[in-house]
Amino acid sequence: MNHLFKFSLLFIFLLYNCSNENNDSLEISENWTFKNKIDSVWLDASVPGDVHTDLLKNGLIEDPFYRLNEHDLQWIDKTDWEYKTEFDLSQKDLNSHSLALEFQGIDTYSSIYLNDSLIGTTDNMFIGKTVDIKNFAKLGKNKLYIKLFSPINKGVKLHDSLGYDISSFNANDLAEIGKVEGNKRVSVFTRKAPYHFGWDWGPRLVTSGIWQPINIKTWNYFNIEDLYIRQISLNENASLVAEIELESYLEIDEIISEIYVDNKKVSTDLVYINKGTNKIEIPFTIKDYELWWPNGMGNQNMYDVKVKLRSNNNFVISSKRVGLREINLVTSEDSIGNNFYFEVNKKPVFMKGVNYIPQDIFLNRVSDDKYEELLESAVDANMNMIRVWGGGIYENEIFYNLCDEKGLLVWQDFMFACAMYPGDEDFLKSVEQEAEYNVKRLRGHPSIALWCGNNEVRSAWKNWGWEKDVMENQSPEIASVISKAYDDVFHKILPEVVNNLDTSTAYWPSSPGSTFSGGTESYTSGDAHYWGVWWGKEDFESYNQKVPRFMSEFGFQSFPEFSSVDKYTNESDYSIYSEVMKSHQRSSIGNSTIEDYMLRHYNKPKSFKGYLYVSQILQAYGMSIGMESHRRNKGYSMGSLYWQLNDCWPVASWSSIDYFGKWKALHYSTKKAFQPVLINFFKSDSEIELHIISDLLESKEVDLNLKVLSFSGEVLYELNKNYLLQQNSTMKAESLSIDWLNKNFDPNSSLLVASLFSEEIEISNNNYYLSEFKDIKLTKPLIKYEIDELINTFEVSLKSKNLVKNVFVDIASSQNFSDNYFDMIPGKEYKISINKEESLTLDDIKRKINFLSLFDTY
Repeated sequence: MNHLFKFSLLFIFLLYNCSNENNDSLEISENWTFKNKIDSVWLDASVPGDVHTDLLKNGLIEDPFYRLNEHDLQWIDKTDWEYKTEFDLSQKDLNSHSLALEFQGIDTYSSIYLNDSLIGTTDNMFIGKTVDIKNFAKLGKNKLYIKLFSPINKGVKLHDSLGYDISSFNANDLAEIGKVEGNKRVSVFTRKAPYHFGWDWGPRLVTSGIWQPINIKTWNYFNIEDLYIRQISLNENASLVAEIELESYLEIDEIISEIYVDNKKVSTDLVYINKGTNKIEIPFTIKDYELWWPNGMGNQNMYDVKVKLRSNNNFVISSKRVGLREINLVTSEDSIGNNFYFEVNKKPVFMKGVNYIPQDIFLNRVSDDKYEELLESAVDANMNMIRVWGGGIYENEIFYNLCDEKGLLVWQDFMFACAMYPGDEDFLKSVEQEAEYNVKRLRGHPSIALWCGNNEVRSAWKNWGWEKDVMENQSPEIASVISKAYDDVFHKILPEVVNNLDTSTAYWPSSPGSTFSGGTESYTSGDAHYWGVWWGKEDFESYNQKVPRFMSEFGFQSFPEFSSVDKYTNESDYSIYSEVMKSHQRSSIGNSTIEDYMLRHYNKPKSFKGYLYVSQILQAYGMSIGMESHRRNKGYSMGSLYWQLNDCWPVASWSSIDYFGKWKALHYSTKKAFQPVLINFFKSDSEIELHIISDLLESKEVDLNLKVLSFSGEVLYELNKNYLLQQNSTMKAESLSIDWLNKNFDPNSSLLVASLFSEEIEISNNNYYLSEFKDIKLTKPLIKYEIDELINTFEVSLKSKNLVKNVFVDIASSQNFSDNYFDMIPGKEYKISINKEESLTLDDIKRKINFLSLFDTY
C-alpha cells in the first residue's frame, strides 16, 4: 500500500511538471582530414569513409575499377594512415553525468587519441566501441586523432608468429595481386571483411578507414543502453517482454516505466534500480494482433513499441519496430534422412531466394537508395529469403529494416568463409565479442530467420582436401589444433552466444552441412551447395538429378551487359580474352567456362556484344532449370537460394544484377521461376512432363492451355484442361510422349507453349524447346511496337508475326524494364514498363529503343 501511495504522488507530480529527455547524441562528420603517415600535408576526408575513396576524391589515385587500375593501388594497404578533426563541447556537455564517444565501426587496427591522450584501440571491424571521455574532454575545441595501422603489416606479423600454416590453401585471399611479402595470405588473422582481400568475383582492395559514424553521447541520471523486445508467446494475445539494459548514475530507488504500442499505452510499472548497470524485464501484451509474414504469404505487419522511463522531471525513451511471428528451422529425421526447412507461423515455407554480398568494395559508397533499389529488386523477383554471406559484413541497420518491411527473411552468416582460423585466446575473445555485439544489434528484427556459423569452412576442411594436406605436409597434431579452433568457434562460442541472446532463432554451424553436429554435405539431409555445374563442368540437366533438401548455393556466371562493360573498358578491350576482361573475371576457370557451356547450347556469337548477351541468356536458361527443379520437388526440397544477387565492382560473375544495378537476364528469369504459381516442363526418359507448383495458401481452380506451336505461329496441337490446384502443393498435370512429339513435329521449328489461367487471367506461362538452341531454325524478327506514356511509367507494347527468342529491349537507361530477355510467341502481345526518371522522356525512348534477339547474334 505504501508503494502504491508513493507511486500515485510521483505520477501526479510528473503530470504537472516539465520533463526533460536526459540523453543526446551528435555525429562527428565534419572537418575531417587525413594523410599518409610519412606525409606532412593533410587532405580533406569523409567520415564515414575509407582511405581509397578519400585518395580518389583528392585526385591522388585513378578509378580503381577502370581497366587494370586495381593492380597499381596495392601499396595503399601496406602503409599507416592518420585521420583527425576537431569538435566543440559545451559546459553542459562537460557537466553531463556521462560523456562518451561512440565509435560504431573502425576498419580495423587503430589507436584513438583525444587531446593527445590515448583513449582506446580497435582490432575488429565488426565491433562498435564506446569510450568514456570525461577525463580527457575540455571546454571548447577538442582534437580527435585516429591512427590506422596497415592490416597487411599487422597480418604478416600474426601469420609469422602462429607457428603453423592455416592460410596457404585459402585461394580467395589474392595475395599475389596484393604483392604481399612471400605471397602470405593474412586475411584470416584479421577480423575484417574477408572479401576486401579478394574473392573469385571481387577485386583485392584492402582498405582501411572509419567506416561507421562516430557520435558524441551524453546523458544524465540514467540511460537505456539496450532495448530488446522479446516475444514470449502468440496465443489469444501476444505476450512479450521488454528487456532493458539501463545505466544509472544515481542511486535511485524507483522509476516509472511506460510502454506504448503504436502510441497507445499498454503498460505502467514501478521499477527499482541501483547505481550502475541494471537488467530490467517488463512484461506486456498486444491484443488483437496481426502476424508478420514473409513476402508472398501475407502482410508485413509491424508495431512501434516505445519504452519510456521516468524519474522526477527526467525521462529517457527508446523505441523498436516489432513484427510478431514464429520461425522454426525443422531438421527432424525422416525416412530419407533429415529435413531442412523453415516454418513461419506454423506453415512450412519453400524458400525462394539468393545469396547477398556487400554492394561495393568501398562500403561508404552504398547509399540508402541503393539498399532500397536492390532489396526491392529481390521482392520484384518474388523472393522471400536473402542469405547474408559470411565473407562480407554484418550489414547496416537499414538493410534489416528494409528486409522487415519487404518480407525478406534473412539467413545471417557470421563473418567466416572458406578458410581455417587461429584458435588463440585473443582471437577467440574477439570472436565472442563480435558475436555478442552483432546478435544483440540484430536480434529484434522479425526478418532474422537463422544464424549460421560459417560458409563452407567445414566442407573445405573435410571435403576439399585441406585436413589431409595439413596431416601430410605438417602433422596430425597440427591438424588437431586447427580442428579444435574450429570447434571452439562454431560449436562452442557462437551457439552459446545465440542461445544466450536470441533464443527464438535457430543456429546452424556451417553451410553446407547435413546435421547440427557437423556431418558432411548430403543431398538427403541438411543444406547443400551444388557446384557440379560450373566447377565440375556438368551440364545444366544435372540440376534435375542433384536435388538436396535445401539448396543454399548454386550458380553460373555471365558478363554484364554492354552498357555496363563500356564503363570500365575501352574499345581495345572488346574481347572476352583481353587482359582487362580477364582481370574483371576472378574465377580461375571463368571466361573459357562461359564459352564452353555457351557452345554446347548456342551458336558462337559473331561480336563482342553478342558474347555478352548470349552469356546472359545462357545463365538464365541454366539457372531456371535448377530453380524449377527445386520447386518441382517441393516437400522433399524446401529451398532454392542461388549464388548470387549482386556485385561489389564491375565484373563477370554469378550475379543476377550487375554492379551498376542493371538486371541481367537471370533476374528476369528468376522473377518467372519464383512466381507464386509455376508451370514447369521436365524431360524424363520417355516423356515431357508438365508440372504445376503452387506456393499459395489457398486452393485455386486453374485452366491449362497447352500447345505445340510452329515458329511462324501455327497451332499444331492444343489441349485445354481444368485443375483444382491444392494449396502449397506440386502436381504432375500432363505428359507428352517424346516419340510422339518427334514423329509428328519438326523439333527444330516447333515448341511447346503452356499457359495457366485463373478467372481468365494468365498467372503463369512457360515454353519448352524440342532441340538445342543452336539447332533451332529462327528467322529474322518481325517486331512491331508502340510506346505510351502513363502516369508513373512508360509502357512498350510488342508483337511479332514470328517467334523471337530472348528479345532484349534496350533504351540505354539506368532503369530496368518490368520484363526483358523473354521469348515472343507469334501473335501474342507483350507489355513491359519502365519507371519514369527526370533524364528520360518519351522522345528519348522512341529515339533510343533497340531490340536484340538470339537471331541477331550469329
